[in-house]
Amino acid sequence: MTDAEDAESLLVRLVGPAQRIELGLDRMRAAMEHLGIPENLPFPVITIAGTNGKGSVLAYLEALYRQSGYRCVAYSSPHIWRFVERLRVSGAPLPDQRWQEKFAALASLAEEIPLTYFELSTLAALSLCMEEAPDLAILEVGLGGRLDAVNAIDADIAIITSIDLDHQALLGPDRESIGREKAGILRRERPVIYGDRESPCTSVLTAADQLGAPLYLLGRDFDLDSEGHWRGNGLRIAAPPPISDSVVQRNNLALALAAVYQLRARLPQAWPPAERWRFAPKLVGRSQWLRPWGESRPRLLVDVAHNPQAVRALAETLAGQSGRIMACWGMMADKDLSASVASLRAKVDAWALLAMPDLPRAASPAQLRAQLPGADVRCEISLIDLPELLQRWAEELSGADVLLCFGSFHVLAALPSEWFDNAS
Repeated sequence: MTDAEDAESLLVRLVGPAQRIELGLDRMRAAMEHLGIPENLPFPVITIAGTNGKGSVLAYLEALYRQSGYRCVAYSSPHIWRFVERLRVSGAPLPDQRWQEKFAALASLAEEIPLTYFELSTLAALSLCMEEAPDLAILEVGLGGRLDAVNAIDADIAIITSIDLDHQALLGPDRESIGREKAGILRRERPVIYGDRESPCTSVLTAADQLGAPLYLLGRDFDLDSEGHWRGNGLRIAAPPPISDSVVQRNNLALALAAVYQLRARLPQAWPPAERWRFAPKLVGRSQWLRPWGESRPRLLVDVAHNPQAVRALAETLAGQSGRIMACWGMMADKDLSASVASLRAKVDAWALLAMPDLPRAASPAQLRAQLPGADVRCEISLIDLPELLQRWAEELSGADVLLCFGSFHVLAALPSEWFDNAS
């Protein structure tokens, strides 16, 4: 380990880049056994899977438990600017040095067992969790569910936020197949909270029934009404407000509150919830409005939305905007590009298409342009030049206009982190 090497550089040197994906739990379970990490951790665990909404639900849970006085560990992926964002203890990332020390200690194990980037990250995170001895761990699934490294842990509560088409090459061609993979996080006789209100997947319902896992479905068993009250189990409880007044965020908060209710016997201080946030939920890049150029210049809307369901929700966020909308779009080529952008075509006045030459999976500007016949495509630029383009456009637009950046976590990461200091 060199003096200049940070934790992620060490991780890549040990196991290779994040782009290498090999689903399966055998390697993870063997490594956990070697380290003495049990499948049932000595504190409650909530595992979150789903196509969209995982990060929001995790942020709500983290805030709800923190403001109740519990020491909470939250593990999520991917990070945006710094690797240490992936693991938070009481809302704060652990120092990079802690990760470096942990990866160095696991180096010989990584030589013995061919772990991937995400597997070794998760293994190190679990080891750090054990050292921190929290009151609760909240773990976000990286990809799918059944064969994801996080699923090596037996959760006390499973949350499936939503199921839509994404990662079909790995998870299956349709919602039912994808739902079956995500239902792999369920455990026998342990509660599952599911958020597909209108069209729940039969594969999820069947898996819960076969495991005797009590299933609580959004809209049927619990909900968060427009007046801000959580309803479930015959109760009507005043709740803190969602991150934004949208149906999507009300649903995500409802899911988090349902989990808190189910764990109330073990963590009783969190129920009922406070009506106001003491620690506001922190969620970067999910329909997030920014004002990096002040009130007289356009607002910046950023969203990591990278599948049809997520972009439809983004389009709803833009409903009613009276000014011009200028969009910067970059996305991975293995996404459904046409379906993903369909809900935005009529809303956007002009486009910039983003090239990501360092990412082999990324769609080229030509591939993106093919989804926008007849659209006003102003330019094709490299991702590294995105801040400069936004600055130039901001000088040409007014406070009524909107600059939109969406399509990938990589798009968000190209923006200066200080712009997010003025998030609204």
